[in-house]
Amino acid sequence: MTRSPTAAQRRVIDAADPVTGRLRGTEAQLAALVKRGLAFRHPRPPHDHFLTPAGHRLREAEAPAPEPDGDTGVFAARVGGEETSPDAGPSRVREVHSAWQGLLELRRMTNPDGATDRPCGWERTHLVQAAALALEAAGHEPAGQDSAGYRVRATPQPEAVAVHEPDPEALRACAATLQRAGWQVGEHSEPRTRRRFLLASPRRA
Repeated sequence: MTRSPTAAQRRVIDAADPVTGRLRGTEAQLAALVKRGLAFRHPRPPHDHFLTPAGHRLREAEAPAPEPDGDTGVFAARVGGEETSPDAGPSRVREVHSAWQGLLELRRMTNPDGATDRPCGWERTHLVQAAALALEAAGHEPAGQDSAGYRVRATPQPEAVAVHEPDPEALRACAATLQRAGWQVGEHSEPRTRRRFLLASPRRA
């Protein structure tokens, strides 16, 4: 078990980009985080440092839970059914687009072959957020408290999320979007209600 990071290293971890995990700090701080297995140095120029999955887990485990209706200042894709939702105006569109481009860049930098058409390690540890970002970035409408739309939910299955959408055509469109984003998607029926839903997992190859 590695010892806890110092206060200065903790500040570096907390200040990491919420989507890509890109770090900013002194060479000594970054090298120490690499040694602890909490960060890695990208092999290609400009050789930036990023949180490893262990680093992401540490930040999330020790970070205070955000208030559900508070303004945390951190981007989060809409999973559907939130009690409060961000304004769906031009600023939200820009935020979603920027987050999706950042995720594609993270794929390029962290997938061994630099592929951007296949999910990366961060997505495998943030399945619901990753799938929701792919859907929101493609323009799908998330469900509101009183409106229909997609809902992305965790499942007991490893590396799989469920996507619910009451409109069959919209559900098929969600499946197509996730497939284009590098996910394996299958359509299933709920045993009791017979409602159709998707099971989606990040594609590995």
